[in-house]
Amino acid sequence: MLLTQDRMLTCAHVVREAGARMWVEFAENPGIPPVAARVTPDGWLPGRDGSAREDVAVLALDSPRPQAAPAPLGRRMERGGEVWIGGYSQAFDEGMWLTGRISGLHGAWVQLDAGRNVEVVRPGFSGAAVQTRGEGPHTDRVVGLVVSWRGDLELELPDENDLAFSYMIPVDRIAELVPLVAELSGPDGWDSGLSQRLRDWFTGVDQPAVRVGVVPHGGGRDRTLRHQLHRAHLVHRGGRTRPEELVATLVAQLRPPRHQRNAYRDWLLEGGDEPERSLAGRPAGSGPVLAVIGLDEDPDPGALVPLLARVRTLGFRLLVIFRSGEGAALDEVARDLLVPALDERAEELVRRTERFEREWARLNGLLDSASMAPRPETDAATRRRQLRALRSLADPREQLSALKQLLRELRADLDARSRSAPAELPGPRTGPGPAGGP
Repeated sequence: MLLTQDRMLTCAHVVREAGARMWVEFAENPGIPPVAARVTPDGWLPGRDGSAREDVAVLALDSPRPQAAPAPLGRRMERGGEVWIGGYSQAFDEGMWLTGRISGLHGAWVQLDAGRNVEVVRPGFSGAAVQTRGEGPHTDRVVGLVVSWRGDLELELPDENDLAFSYMIPVDRIAELVPLVAELSGPDGWDSGLSQRLRDWFTGVDQPAVRVGVVPHGGGRDRTLRHQLHRAHLVHRGGRTRPEELVATLVAQLRPPRHQRNAYRDWLLEGGDEPERSLAGRPAGSGPVLAVIGLDEDPDPGALVPLLARVRTLGFRLLVIFRSGEGAALDEVARDLLVPALDERAEELVRRTERFEREWARLNGLLDSASMAPRPETDAATRRRQLRALRSLADPREQLSALKQLLRELRADLDARSRSAPAELPGPRTGPGPAGGP
């Protein structure tokens, strides 16, 4: 069971010895490379006085695997609640899934009843996650760790279905033993909303080129951010890396012709005359992602903003994270980075509405009225006037607020048209999630 990008949980009897070195494979995602692991200094909990009534081991991976999704831990469970369990018994090397129900408590263990004898867990399931069945997407929770089956107790499987059972150690009990599990299963374990918004933004599909957020150090929000940062091509941490080092990395990423390298370096650092745009073949916001974490922790955050504005014009997408919501740099980022990026996005969506209306007008009268998408309640000309009006606003915060509202309205317009468009009139696509900061 993956806890974080570099910590896993299993049974102590799987590891066998506290000093053992393990080999961890991600069988459900073979694209993630295997990694060696060993028990953490405080992660060996085989049981009190030599007993096996705890049987927990926390493993530290030799290198992190942020590409793998951590287990969503939950402490709540109900008697009779349905669960499902995936394991790798000797006869099923490709894995198998079993279902069962939560039954009575047995000290620190919880009984799991199989629906049929063939679905009772067997050797190879030790350390498997016991997951509840959520009512909607991403609502499943891991509530326990498989620890034993009837064969462990030297009892033969009976013919009666109601005696086909096994045991798990519930997350609630593990949380008492492992502080990390207590933290991850608490209300501030992860920020699932931020995780989804970041995943959507990193895909780059129908998203603004700049995303800005405030993520304080520590807690589930910061943990979620760190788990998603592997998706960025470059990461700059305020206060740890000098702007000159960032620019050197950017120039290496851009790979300009040799005779232009100094020109790009000087322009990125100091501004002035822009070098030849031989690198600007990509559309705005379609290039690699530069994540700037802790911009407000840089000794001179204001000096970084113009540099980032120039980087954005080269097609980079920018994720800018502040550790505090205070300071003048936040206003500068809004004015010089976020407003231009959202303006570009609004311009793109207005053009989509204009194309839709031209297509609607072209097909009107050619198709049966029942096949036609309804004419939009708000026409493209109105949206164009709104965009022009907000561009004249002097206050960047007011302009930013107006842009976000316009983007919401434009997405609603386009989504409505997409849902009602017939096959003869393809509807435009829009992406999920609100514009602006996470």
